[in-house]
Amino acid sequence: MLGQRIITAVVLLILLAAVLLSGSDFIVKITLAVFFAAAVWESLRLFSINRALPLSLIAVPVLFWALATQTPVDIFNLALICVLVWSMRFFPALKFGLPTTDGARGYLFTLIFLLTLLGCFISIYVLYQRSVLFLISAMAIVWIADIGAYFVGRAIGKRKLAPTISPGKSWEGVAGGWLFVMLFGVASVFTPLLADSFSAQLQRSLGWPLWMLCMTVIVVASIVGDLFESLLKRRAGVKDSSTLLPGHGGVLDRIDALIPVMPLIVLMSIGL
Repeated sequence: MLGQRIITAVVLLILLAAVLLSGSDFIVKITLAVFFAAAVWESLRLFSINRALPLSLIAVPVLFWALATQTPVDIFNLALICVLVWSMRFFPALKFGLPTTDGARGYLFTLIFLLTLLGCFISIYVLYQRSVLFLISAMAIVWIADIGAYFVGRAIGKRKLAPTISPGKSWEGVAGGWLFVMLFGVASVFTPLLADSFSAQLQRSLGWPLWMLCMTVIVVASIVGDLFESLLKRRAGVKDSSTLLPGHGGVLDRIDALIPVMPLIVLMSIGL
C-alpha cells in the first residue's frame, strides 16, 4: 500500500511539473478541467446525486467558460464568496453537522460546495498566471502543513482534534503542521531564489506580525477543508472519495485542504 502510494505521488508530481513547465496555457487549462471534472464527479457521489458521471462532464465547458470570461472584479467576488461560505457555513458544519442529501436544503448545499470547488480551480489558474513559483509556493503551504501534522501527530499526538470526524488527527499534529509552515515561510523570506514566492512577497508587503497571522489563517483553513471532506465521507459512509488515485483515494482526497485555501490566498495576494 505504501509503495503504491509513493508511486502515485511521484507520478502526480511529474505530471504537475510537466504541465506547469510546459509553458502552454492550453495544457494547463485542459489539466485543470480534467481534475475539476473528476472532483465534481466525486462530490456528486458524496452528495448522493444520481447520474454523477454525465453531470460531471458539464464541469469541463463550465470551467473553460469561467476561465475565459472572468474579470479581475469577478475573480475577487468569487474568491470572497468562497471565503465567506467556508467561514460562515462549512466551518460551523464541523460542529453542527451536515443537512441531509435530499430535499431543497441538501441540493442547495451541494450547489454551494460545487461553487467553492469552482472557485478553488479558478484561483489555482489565477495564481499560476502570476508565476509557476507563486502557485507552487502557495500550494506548498498546504502540503507542508499536512506533512508536518502527519509526522508530528504520529510521533507525539495524544489529544484528538475531532475524534468523531477524523480520529487520526491531533492538536499536537496541528501545532506541528503550523510550525513546519512557519519554518518554511521564514526560509522562503531569506532565500534569494524564493524572493518572488507567495510567502516572501506577503512578508515584504505586510511585515512579520501580519504575515504570521495570515500564514496561521491559511493553516487553519487547510485543516477545515480536510475535516470537512472527512465529514462528507463519513455521512456518505465511504473511506475515500473514489479510487481514481491508487493509494491516495480520489482527487478530492488530495485537494480537500486546497479548496478553502486557494481563494483565500487569491484575496491575500491582491496588491502584492
